[in-house]
Amino acid sequence: MNDFEKKIENSTGSELHCSEIDIIQVNIGLICNQQCAHCHVAASPKRKEVMPWPTMELVLKAARRVRARMVDITGGAPELNPHFRRFIDALAKDDFTIGVHTNLTVLLEEGMEDMPEIYKSHRIQLVGSLPCYLEENVDRQRGSGVYQQSIEALKLLNSIGYGIESELKLNLVYNPAGPVLPPNQKLLEEDYRRELMQRFGISFTNLITITNMPIGRFQTQLNKQHKGVEYMQLLKDSFNPHTIEGLMCRHQISVNWDGTIYDCDFNLALKWPVNHGSPTKIQNFDPSPLSSRKIVTGEHCFGCTAGFGSSCSGALTDA
Repeated sequence: MNDFEKKIENSTGSELHCSEIDIIQVNIGLICNQQCAHCHVAASPKRKEVMPWPTMELVLKAARRVRARMVDITGGAPELNPHFRRFIDALAKDDFTIGVHTNLTVLLEEGMEDMPEIYKSHRIQLVGSLPCYLEENVDRQRGSGVYQQSIEALKLLNSIGYGIESELKLNLVYNPAGPVLPPNQKLLEEDYRRELMQRFGISFTNLITITNMPIGRFQTQLNKQHKGVEYMQLLKDSFNPHTIEGLMCRHQISVNWDGTIYDCDFNLALKWPVNHGSPTKIQNFDPSPLSSRKIVTGEHCFGCTAGFGSSCSGALTDA
């Protein structure tokens, strides 16, 4: 039993188990037009891994079997998977709510001119990466010029109703630049709204705050700065039992581009598949053991329970 499991058991009196499969999250590839300093899956333009169409078909079948509320698509830049358009068309035909995590700047790439309208036609819920409303902070994390390109992409999405019309959701994602916890999500959202509107006339739906997980490239940065131990202690000291009910691993599975099933996107980055008797491949998908499985945990899980909590949908509590 690791430290996180002990903390959960002390807080709840039981182990951490999944309670339902409400969302199927799918990482459809690691190729990306950016190479961000904090990317936990180490996506980049040099990566070649993409989910093939037969695996996408298996994800579709799994989503139908559990009647998933949402299929949440991530990457890399998921738009760069050659089967992306076909995949969202198939999901839309089955009336799934579709979420797409976009880095925004990919919408300005050659061949992506039709993507905003495709998103609109399917009422896809967009989650756009904008880790700060200040140019210097964004470019430091994501690369020179990324901020201005992101603003251009946001203006484009606003022009067709995203972030303005209620059915065209455009959520933005904030993550800290360094080894600190995100601030109160609601208060920071007010800052984002004010700054983006005053500077650029940009509107969005909601802000999502995400804690930097001590894995991947961010962990490499921590080690170089000799702050790894200090940051982990911060996460442990900030454990909040009010976050446990909403932990994303309790309500979803995460499927990698190769069909391997994980409890969450962070375990996916670490290559820690589901365990304890659950099928580990989408080819063997079985909702019964997966929907009640014991969650695979590690020290990094303290990131999701620290402070206001962290998930792909943002903070887990206001307390």
